[in-house]
Amino acid sequence: MRFLRNRSVGDGLSEANRSWLRRQLLKIGRRSVVTSCRAVVLPRFGGPEVLELRPDVDVPDLKQNEILVRAHAVSINPLDTRMRSGYGRSIFEPLLPLILGRDVSGEVAAVGASVRTLNVGQEVFGALHPTAVRGTYADYAILSEEELTPKPVSVTHVEASAIPFAALTAWRALKSTARITEGERVLVVGGGGAVGFSAIQLSVAAGCSVTTTCGSQSVDRALAAGAEQAVDYTTEDVESAIKGKFDAVLDTIGIPENERIWINFLKRGGHYMTLQGEAASLTDSYGLAFGLPLATAILLKKQIQYRYSHGIEYSWTYMRADSEGLDAIRRLSEAGKLKIPVEKTFPITQVREAHKAKDKKHIPVKGLNGARTGQAQTRWEGPPAGWL
Repeated sequence: MRFLRNRSVGDGLSEANRSWLRRQLLKIGRRSVVTSCRAVVLPRFGGPEVLELRPDVDVPDLKQNEILVRAHAVSINPLDTRMRSGYGRSIFEPLLPLILGRDVSGEVAAVGASVRTLNVGQEVFGALHPTAVRGTYADYAILSEEELTPKPVSVTHVEASAIPFAALTAWRALKSTARITEGERVLVVGGGGAVGFSAIQLSVAAGCSVTTTCGSQSVDRALAAGAEQAVDYTTEDVESAIKGKFDAVLDTIGIPENERIWINFLKRGGHYMTLQGEAASLTDSYGLAFGLPLATAILLKKQIQYRYSHGIEYSWTYMRADSEGLDAIRRLSEAGKLKIPVEKTFPITQVREAHKAKDKKHIPVKGLNGARTGQAQTRWEGPPAGWL
């Protein structure tokens, strides 16, 4: 770059300061390369047909802690199809158009001024928070430094893009909330979905004994992942098939009428965590002003009720950025101890077909009862628009 070869740059500075200045100029120079790119845009809520692939969506300037990632593969989560259909409308409708997508695997194209752990050209993977407005369905995604980690060499971009959102969701429940430790017993309700399957592997890696419920097609996979018992809910009476009490129950299905069943499997002092909290649905029904306080009141009531009636802790759990968790997930993936199988990929030009397949359950949907573990991926084909 011409200005880096100018001998006047850094005159009078120490070598350390000149090196720092060169790095900052390099960051600025790299950042100026990309101003727009292809992206899948959601202009309104509805079916797969509302998704639009636009060729020249603006790429915002990076904040100090942000990283520009050239996407090689992204994952299509159930959250994406639900948001497309209007889930979270009270929050997202004023912000339309949106870019969907949470997971991404790719390479660093540019970094913000305060980024220290990742460098341009490095292969990375990670996931955005569920409320992010500019998602990963784009040639270039923007994530914060804590939302990304180096991609294991042994894992492909497609394989890597299936992991972080589901695994971080399970991590937050099991490690941040329940704080599972070696020797404890964990029950995973819905071990056939990607969050449930991640939870099995994370619990096994922590030295826990794992029991799970799943559909018949997922039993062998759950056992191969280290579960000591996999109960086929389609053919067995789960209440009689599962024996003993557990230190933690992660319910990835969240059917309200079944909550009482799983609560009764907990030891006193145990943790019950469900992914299907009512905050988003209540805010959609009653608006932010009434829905969010109502959801908070319902959660508090349940927490108090179960603490006194069963002596257990109750929580709604969600994915969030967690650099410690993402680093642990990277290490487990690198060691072959955390995998989420991928069954089909689609090019970005067929994103509507990918969503249709999810809606019709032609492709297994992460986190749903009885679904096989695995998910649709979108792969990026051809050079990204805006790359000069």
